[in-house]
Amino acid sequence: MSALRSRVEQLLSLADVRVGGARPWDLQVEDERFFARVLVEGSLGLGESYMDGWWRTPSLDGFLFKVISADLDRRVRGWKARADAVRAYLTNLQSRRRSFVVGEQHYDLGNDLYRAMLGRRLVYSCAYWRDRDGARLHDLDAAQEAKLDLVCRKLRLKPGMRVLDIGCGWGEALKFAAERYGISGVGVTVSREQAAYARELCAGLPIEIRLQDYREAGAGEGDERFDAILSIGMFEHVGVKNYETYFEVARRCLAEEGLFLLHTIGTNLSVQVTDPWIDRYIFPNSMLPSAAQISTACEGLFVMEDWHNFGADYELTLQAWLDNVERAWPQLPARYDERFQRMWRFYLSASMASFRSRHTQLWQLVLSPSGVRGGYIAPR
Repeated sequence: MSALRSRVEQLLSLADVRVGGARPWDLQVEDERFFARVLVEGSLGLGESYMDGWWRTPSLDGFLFKVISADLDRRVRGWKARADAVRAYLTNLQSRRRSFVVGEQHYDLGNDLYRAMLGRRLVYSCAYWRDRDGARLHDLDAAQEAKLDLVCRKLRLKPGMRVLDIGCGWGEALKFAAERYGISGVGVTVSREQAAYARELCAGLPIEIRLQDYREAGAGEGDERFDAILSIGMFEHVGVKNYETYFEVARRCLAEEGLFLLHTIGTNLSVQVTDPWIDRYIFPNSMLPSAAQISTACEGLFVMEDWHNFGADYELTLQAWLDNVERAWPQLPARYDERFQRMWRFYLSASMASFRSRHTQLWQLVLSPSGVRGGYIAPR
């Protein structure tokens, strides 16, 4: 047995994982180069070697849950993690110049892929798996509709209100709010594919979709003001160096009596960068905020009316997405080849594991400029 293999096996034993074991979360190594690659490259090497077929496991999310729960990523920090930390310190990875990169690399992959994965509504964020009465839902489409309705209720939307959606995706939230609550609105996105789809989806409704960086929202001659603002699953692309600017933009755009709902994945620790594998293959220049970073950035700009954590619902959402896309691979174009499929499977499984371990959370915050008179009662 090589020293490298012995070292990896020792590390994995801390997570109750065995190389060559018979349990669902145990690892089967197909290429001996795996051991050196993981020790040198950390999580980047783990993900890339899975994409290359160097190892397998019956339960990928189960294996990754064990690894994440044991914090093995902190024990093996590859060269890219160290280089990314330096780069993040020296530069603004989420500057205006870089803001469209994630749209081009991730959100413009192909609407066919996202239609297959996300269900009836193209909503690429955590669903809410309970109805207004608190009953558990068992269907992704119903859970996404429940999430959109929860957002509208938290914002107290009424007919005639004008709403800004920062990071509007494929336009589903604005369409829902316009049809169910009678609002008009503006959505901004950095994805050309999303913008084109959203314009078609919202045709005939009082909705405008703009392809622009969030920092341009509401700017220009006669600054626009909105009765309510929502931002769902976009804050993860803002970056800690821009958090205060982001909240300043929202404050500038929001009417004095309005409400702002921020829906974001969050992490338990304050960091400056994301996982190296996620940065390279899924969400370039992304990072997850901590509660401390959010609170610091919005201090003096907003009153915190509500902070709702339903991160456990994201594992259910990701499992539904994974089931959908696994069924759909045979019907999708050949450009989604075997290596892409393994990459996508690793991405969704790692995300499931992270939420299951409670290392990451899903937060909905409701903010007001000066405090809701008489207090804010948060719907659930």
